[in-house]
Amino acid sequence: MRKTLCIIIVLVFISVWPAWSLDIKSVGVPYIQNYTKATYQFGNQNWSVTRDEHDIMYFGNAEGLLSFDGKYWQQYHMPNGLIVRSVSADGKGRVYAGGYGEFGYWHNDGKGILKYTSLINLVPKNFLPVTEEIWKIYCDNNRVLFQSFGAIYIYSAGKIEVVKTREPYLFLFKSGNRFFVEQLTKGLFELKGSKTEYIEGSNILGASGVLSILPFQQGKYLIGTAKNGLFIYDGKTVKPWANQANDFLTTYQLNNGAAIAGRYFAYGTILNGIVIIDTTGRVVQHINKASGMQNNTVLSLYTDASQNLWAGLDNGIDRIEVNSPLYFYFDKTGKFGTVYSSIIFDKKIYLGTNQGLFYSDWLPDSHNSPFQTFDFKLIPGSQGQVWDLSLQDNRLLCGHNDGTYQVNGASIKKISDITGGWNIKKMAPDMLMQGTYTGLVIYRKDAAGNWQYSHKLAGFSEPSRYVERDAKGQIWVSHAYKGIYKLTLSADQRTVVSHVYYDQKHGLPGSYNINVFDLDNRTVFSSDSGFYVYDDITDRFYKYQQLNSKLGTFATSSKIIKAIGKKYWFINQGRVGLADMSVTGKLTIDTNRFSILNGQMVQHYETINRINNSTYLISVDDGFVILNDADAQLPNMVKIPNVLIRRIENVTDKVSLISEAAEDSNNIEIPYAENNIRISYSLPYYTQAKIRFQYYLEGYSHQWSEWAPQSQKEFTNLNQGTYNFKVRAKINDQYQSAVSTITFTVLPPWYAGKLAMVFYVLLAVLLFYVIRYYYGLKLKKHQQQIQQKLQKEKEEFLKQEAIANEQHIVNIKNEQLQADLASKSRELANSAMNIVYKNELLQKISDELTHLKGGDGKKLADEQLRRIQKVIDEGMSDDRDWNIFETSFNEAHENFFKKLKAGHPDLVPNDLKLCAYLRMNMNSKEIASLLNISLRGVEIRRYRLRKKLNLEHDKNLTEFLIEL
Repeated sequence: MRKTLCIIIVLVFISVWPAWSLDIKSVGVPYIQNYTKATYQFGNQNWSVTRDEHDIMYFGNAEGLLSFDGKYWQQYHMPNGLIVRSVSADGKGRVYAGGYGEFGYWHNDGKGILKYTSLINLVPKNFLPVTEEIWKIYCDNNRVLFQSFGAIYIYSAGKIEVVKTREPYLFLFKSGNRFFVEQLTKGLFELKGSKTEYIEGSNILGASGVLSILPFQQGKYLIGTAKNGLFIYDGKTVKPWANQANDFLTTYQLNNGAAIAGRYFAYGTILNGIVIIDTTGRVVQHINKASGMQNNTVLSLYTDASQNLWAGLDNGIDRIEVNSPLYFYFDKTGKFGTVYSSIIFDKKIYLGTNQGLFYSDWLPDSHNSPFQTFDFKLIPGSQGQVWDLSLQDNRLLCGHNDGTYQVNGASIKKISDITGGWNIKKMAPDMLMQGTYTGLVIYRKDAAGNWQYSHKLAGFSEPSRYVERDAKGQIWVSHAYKGIYKLTLSADQRTVVSHVYYDQKHGLPGSYNINVFDLDNRTVFSSDSGFYVYDDITDRFYKYQQLNSKLGTFATSSKIIKAIGKKYWFINQGRVGLADMSVTGKLTIDTNRFSILNGQMVQHYETINRINNSTYLISVDDGFVILNDADAQLPNMVKIPNVLIRRIENVTDKVSLISEAAEDSNNIEIPYAENNIRISYSLPYYTQAKIRFQYYLEGYSHQWSEWAPQSQKEFTNLNQGTYNFKVRAKINDQYQSAVSTITFTVLPPWYAGKLAMVFYVLLAVLLFYVIRYYYGLKLKKHQQQIQQKLQKEKEEFLKQEAIANEQHIVNIKNEQLQADLASKSRELANSAMNIVYKNELLQKISDELTHLKGGDGKKLADEQLRRIQKVIDEGMSDDRDWNIFETSFNEAHENFFKKLKAGHPDLVPNDLKLCAYLRMNMNSKEIASLLNISLRGVEIRRYRLRKKLNLEHDKNLTEFLIEL
């Protein structure tokens, strides 16, 4: 129970802290953030301002509805391109807007897209058409009030009730839980329900018009009029309120108002910007174009939860950081040039510039006069470059290009002619040492306490930018351009008895940009490579690692300025950081709070002077800044808003919007074809700060990203599935927001979606039946093929069997033919042999006839022998033998003679006979018998036959004829 109570107390404390802790300063002006028309890319006029439950700012703009989330601007057009005169967020997801003849609300459509819904159709028909501008909108619990000059429209429970009177209204105001409206010529009324009640005595307000009613103190109300000043209504009477702003508001015409933290009241004017007063009526601020605003005509004012004051202008939007610890004064006219040094002394503020020494009165604690204004004047005789302003024992000294002066109010007195007084250090209670263009100068205090020039140190004439004395009494001087010197003075401190020059040979990183400073009673040396310290024993310089590691990027600072206690300012390339060394062994450096100052100070001549224990005067290029270090700690107590996950865009081919308010979207689905996306996010934290983000995409990444200032991230080639995108922010590297999460789904590709799956199932079923059908067909066909194959094989078998039978028959026939041929060959051979035998027999008979003798023992008569020989010769040369032989030969050797004649047509019958006998492989003797010639005749015929057949000499004639 106790723990719960403590938590509640802390939460209440945090919620009210910015309000009661706010202290608006009256010196300078707070930080002003200008949002130009070019920045937000919409109309120039901004008629109204509101904030929704996500801390998103909305503006009624000349071109429609404009929103801003701290990073991104969004533009929305009303129907018919109407000007949005009034806006109001109900904190429940709706932003109500009104214009000419139109009012309604913008809301998220569930997909992160802001859509407009008109309510005009709910207006009773007898009040239509609406032909006036809607000037005011207020959300009041479950009802919304829209006000025009002619009527008040109350929207509740889906219906609209119209409050209308004979006299026209001017403006409706909500102050606390009460509503007030002015009726022209009649006075101020309070709206109760749907009735108006006259406020007695309100006629004192005059006819100029009531333009603001703000909650005041203890049930009172502060009423602002256009030209008659401010009044207080205590619930019974209306009385004028005496305050410092009345004349200003009357002259420049009050136009609207806003309460700031319940302690201050800001009023926007038509002609001269904004004036802020406190509850006592004292003017604490006047902010206009001359002090940083874009325009002097303020059309609307709004205070957000962090007490930022938003001003909708006739040209642009300004955010005024009234709770900023930094207040600025800029020389917009260029009167005093570039500021090199500044200081506050004896109720005056002095600025040392490149044109001379300027001064103005300093009255920040005067509560009887209006806010602090400055009228800087040049001190006579101070023209020229002022380098240094130093307060020493209640005497203000000015280091000048022409020498050194003591400043007395609005005049100066030269105390040294040595030119170029850069830096003064107190070396003893009665002695100062100054670095100049030509060496070191000593000043001593006279009896009256004034500093007087004593002498210039002899023996050293180098340009001396910075001077420090270490714990051993050694004097260190940093050359204005190159290197560092260690000096030893004479006993009378009038002469430099020795000086040693140090550069990279002695451990330093180089010769240039080496400066010397005192840091917590230790002499340190700055360089572009970090801080160094000197070691007496080795007479060398070494890196100051302990300091460098803790300073981070500020290790390469070029200047150190003492703040208060153990706090020191570090300046690094135009960046400012405040280091706290109060805790032994620990160093913290605050840089983010001063990021506004980055680059605004004169490099190498940065000056920061302490006004009191918590206030500092900082010189900038064209003016000065007042820093309240106590106020700078206040943002620590402010609740950090959640990161807004805003736009999700498809960046696959061209950029297209998926959602513009992803944090309010439900069930974001992204087509697979658009799986390259960009997510934009922002932190609606409007106070100037260093903001960095860290993101993590569950389902894609494995860990949180590094902290980075980028406020958008692209993810490419996302696979199908559900993703959780998480993001958080860190402010000034210290304060971390809660994690914001959105869930989105990358849909499966078309071929893997639900419809595709249904299609695949149907296709599978269809394929099953198709395959089954085709399988049946194939089976049937296969069976037919098998039957056909069997039939074919059967036929083939029968065919082969028939062929085999035929072959067998052929073989039998061939065998028969071979047998016949052999028989015929035998017959032919027998016939030939018979002929040979017959011829041989006849030849023997012929031979025997020659020896044959008659009965008488005498030889036969020649006549008889010739007749017998004739018969024998006729028998031996009988053609019938040849014809029988030829017939038998042709039967045995078919076409032999045709082939022979075809190839050799010049063969004669005797040649053919010889060929036939040779084909039968007969010897010469047998051939000679058949041809009835001698063996010699056979050889001759063989020779002639070879020639007719054109045979080679190595070719056997018989083989040739057998092969034919």
